[in-house]
Amino acid sequence: MMTKWSEYALRFLFGGTITVVAGVLAERFGPEFGGLFLAFPAIFPASVTLIEKHERERKKRPGLTKTTRGREAAALEARGVTMGSIGLVGFALVASSLLPIWNGALTLFAALVVWTMLSLMIWRLHKSF
Repeated sequence: MMTKWSEYALRFLFGGTITVVAGVLAERFGPEFGGLFLAFPAIFPASVTLIEKHERERKKRPGLTKTTRGREAAALEARGVTMGSIGLVGFALVASSLLPIWNGALTLFAALVVWTMLSLMIWRLHKSF
């Protein structure tokens, strides 16, 4: 199923709105507080809406109506975003503690490694249950 231009526009709108909200909050309460909202995956709200819609349409074609497949697909997406966001918290902790004392490039690399490893560990833990 092809993604329509309107769906890209919706993702852009959500991402831009979240970025503006984070900027306003940073201006009002400080950059640390505003940065928390930049950690929110900017296209997540649009993505889960579109996933649900696409799954519903895909099931409608063969005549299988009134199914929860779309909601289940969106819930799986939300689960993945949650796991990645926990990894992103690790990224933020490493970056905020090491940036004052380390080289910026090394700090970002270390934070990226922590984010990746933490997200993978959470995913593997989830898969084991």
